[in-house]
Amino acid sequence: MFDRSIMEENSQEIQYCFPNNSLSCFKEVKHEAEYAILYTFISLLCVFTVFLNLLVIISISHFKKLHTPTNLLILSLAVADLIVGLIVIPLMGITFIESCWYFGETFCSLFLFIAFMVVSASLGNLVFISVDRYIAVSDPLRYTVRVTIDKVVCCIIINWLCSSIYSVIILYNTMFYPDTHNRCYGDCSVYFKFEHVVADLIVTFVAPSSVIMSIYVKIFCVAKHQAKVVNSVAGASRSQRKAAKTLGIVVMVYFMCWIPYYIVTLIDGNESSVEFNVTCWILYMNSCMNPLIYALFYKWFRISAKHIVTLKILKPSSEYFDISF
Repeated sequence: MFDRSIMEENSQEIQYCFPNNSLSCFKEVKHEAEYAILYTFISLLCVFTVFLNLLVIISISHFKKLHTPTNLLILSLAVADLIVGLIVIPLMGITFIESCWYFGETFCSLFLFIAFMVVSASLGNLVFISVDRYIAVSDPLRYTVRVTIDKVVCCIIINWLCSSIYSVIILYNTMFYPDTHNRCYGDCSVYFKFEHVVADLIVTFVAPSSVIMSIYVKIFCVAKHQAKVVNSVAGASRSQRKAAKTLGIVVMVYFMCWIPYYIVTLIDGNESSVEFNVTCWILYMNSCMNPLIYALFYKWFRISAKHIVTLKILKPSSEYFDISF
């Protein structure tokens, strides 16, 4: 009698993602309270990420005064973060909570492509932002000539195109030959060899991060020198240094969110471990942090967000409102 009760209890705990499929993955069953907490957290994270990045996108797109090269790069970064909030976080959240992928093999490949693409595009945007800020601080008098809207648009297109190509290359086997990985039905994960993980780490993190950090070291050296010897253009220099400082904080927060993930991936490599899942969600939370940084340091974002929330942008000629910096 006792053995029978144990067997019934185990049969309730062990479930399959697709009970009618013999190749189905196992489904981890959680307590109802745990489901409620996790779904609430994922929902709030999605809503905040989408809402805050939409404020950035609408602000820069709508108000003419915000159509600057730097803001276009910020817009591109916000688009990447918006995609994370709309697609990556919800689907990863459902897969994490349910421990199953319910959206089919084709959409799994598309989802993995999107996830890798936005990560690469985000870091590419930060590289271009760093270069933009270096030119603005080191050569402010010729900045408007050297950095134009057309040049920045070309850089953004190149960034997204290269990110897409790289994602296809790194995910080629996973996307086009999923059966070679012998994964169960209901699984949507990437299987990399250790050398692939190291190569991806170098291409998508170490190399661009090294470029960004070296540029920002130069930026603050130049800014420190200007603060001492250039008093005649103190106002302009102060403005450029403030912008560089703000975007430097964005870069620093990005690194703080991503470095733990890569450390755990290299050391552990187990996608089901607690450490991996915690660092993974810290990584996704980065997408809603950038607008909060803009709100703290950029007066134009606070003013434009107020116009958007109060629906003043629906007024005639609202795109020409004075958005003071």
